[in-house]
Amino acid sequence: MSLILGYDRDTLRERVDLAECRERLDQIAEQRSLAALLEQVFLLKMLGELDDALKVSEQSVRLARMAGTRKDLLRARVLHASVLHWRSSFAAAEAELVTCANEAEGQGWPNIAAFAMQHLGKVHFDAGALEAARSAFKRSLFFRQEAGANDAELETTFLAIDAVERRLARESIEHADEVSVSIASEQAAAAAEATLRNDPDTLDFGDEDETQPHYMISVSTAHRAGV
Repeated sequence: MSLILGYDRDTLRERVDLAECRERLDQIAEQRSLAALLEQVFLLKMLGELDDALKVSEQSVRLARMAGTRKDLLRARVLHASVLHWRSSFAAAEAELVTCANEAEGQGWPNIAAFAMQHLGKVHFDAGALEAARSAFKRSLFFRQEAGANDAELETTFLAIDAVERRLARESIEHADEVSVSIASEQAAAAAEATLRNDPDTLDFGDEDETQPHYMISVSTAHRAGV
């Protein structure tokens, strides 16, 4: 996965050179080893060819189940779940990733557990479940630290946590603004109602014809005048 140039700070998706991805995909398109299939899944996903990515990911899972190790199978399932995620099948992706993370943790494989939890955080992030995303990313950070990850690997998780915190802060401000507007509207309505209660004789007759003068007629005055 050396084609990854970095990660978008807002979407958390990988930044890649699409031309290089296409070139690499052409080079390995006919290969059928598990490693080649897993790389094809990643490349197809980056290129937006999600239907093909799903088909190849399903092939990689079958191959890993038949001829790979349990670790191979978990890695293949995590990539399969990442394709489901990009296809907006959030519930299915979440279920698969939770299962993979739990199995990896139970087997004492922190690298794979971190891999699964990082993707799970991204699923929650795109689904708008920000608290769940933050929790998943923190679990991923824990597993990576347990596995002795280097600074570059840790940085991707710190980036993800920061993105969640920024979005939570932004939503908090937006919510506060909405509450302020709502309170101001309620106060204005209450003030208008109080004005009417205090001076019930004053009615505003607005003429539909804007060329005609606008009259304020006191009900009590009109009554005394016999109107």
